[in-house]
Amino acid sequence: MSAFHHTRELPAGPEEVFQALADPERLARWWGPDGFTNTIHKFEFTPGGAWEFTMHGPDGASYPNQVVFEAISPNASVVIRHGSQPHFRLSIALTPTASGTLVSWRQEFDDPAVAARMRSIVEPANEQNLTRWGQEVAAFAKGGA
Repeated sequence: MSAFHHTRELPAGPEEVFQALADPERLARWWGPDGFTNTIHKFEFTPGGAWEFTMHGPDGASYPNQVVFEAISPNASVVIRHGSQPHFRLSIALTPTASGTLVSWRQEFDDPAVAARMRSIVEPANEQNLTRWGQEVAAFAKGGA
């Protein structure tokens, strides 16, 4: 298996959920697993645009990342291509529900062997990422920034 699929319902409309992805300051607060922070160097939120950032781990290690936004449909979906190692495509779909937005997160690695080796890291990290996204959306709705 080279793909990991996670879903989470967030208690806000697709517009609010999308804005937490489209705004680089907000994205920097929630992107990544627990304990990680981000420094965004470049953020061109348009199809074909570059997103360059460094993730800082809780152990002090820094991880440079290069991403291209392959497709963006406002309030509905974003597809990114992770150009640095490990190579993968992440497709995020936002579907309105009666009580908010269903986020569908599909991360597909280019190399199935890499996906298999990273499974024990990727699965909990993706769940933590979705939790942090939900926390960002909730904090913003309560007037946080």
